[in-house]
This record gives sequence, structure tokens and C-alpha cells, in this order.
Amino acid sequence: MERKHNAALTLNAKSLRKNMTKEERHLWYDFLRTYPVRFLRQKVIDNYIVDFYCNEARLIIELDGSQHYDEKGLLSDKIRTERIESRNLTVIRISNNEINRNFRGVCEYIDLVVNESLHQPDGCYIDTNCIHC
Repeated sequence: MERKHNAALTLNAKSLRKNMTKEERHLWYDFLRTYPVRFLRQKVIDNYIVDFYCNEARLIIELDGSQHYDEKGLLSDKIRTERIESRNLTVIRISNNEINRNFRGVCEYIDLVVNESLHQPDGCYIDTNCIHC
């Protein structure tokens, strides 16, 4: 059976949980920690550590700082997102600027995405081969 993640990254993930960025702390402590659907912080998936993960909604939230917007960062994020989404997960990317300037809007957007994902018929996530879709 294929492993879901690289166990060698577990220690790094624990360290990242203890040393979250200002924006990650804000989103976690002021919204996701008490959100009715459970989220995890700094979850290892494949060879990556994702910022926030919700198993029930099959959703990953990535917060992007400035390093994500240069050519190298954009390409790296594209590859990372495609790899993660190949596991039937949805990745949403939110800029740190949005967290800082429009926190309420970010929370409403996350809530919308979670609710849409939870209301797919029989857990189908837009699979064109699914008999329900």
C-alpha cells in the first residue's frame, strides 16, 4: 500500500506548527481552530507539508507569501498543487495580503468552499465517471 506521506518530514512539520507565520497563526487561532469541521495544521502529504488540511472536505489551504509569486515559486506551486490534487484533494491558495487586508472575506470564502465540498453527492468530487454526477 502506498504511504500517504513522507515520515521523514514529520519532525519538520512539528517544528512548523510551533513556528507558524503571523498569517498562519491569525487564520488558525481566529478561525480554523474552532471551525465546526476539523482542520489540521502543517499536515504531511506526499513529500510536502501543507499549511492546513481538512480530511472531511478533502481540502488543503495554502497561505502564500511573496516568495510564491516569482517565476520559480509559481512553477513550484503549480507542480505541488497538481501532485496533491492527483489525490482527489482540492488546494486553495490565499495570499498573506488577503489574510491581512480582508480576513473576514477569507473566512467566508473558506466556509463556502468547505460547505460546497461537503455537499457533493455521496462524496463525489466532480468525477466525470461518477454515476451520481
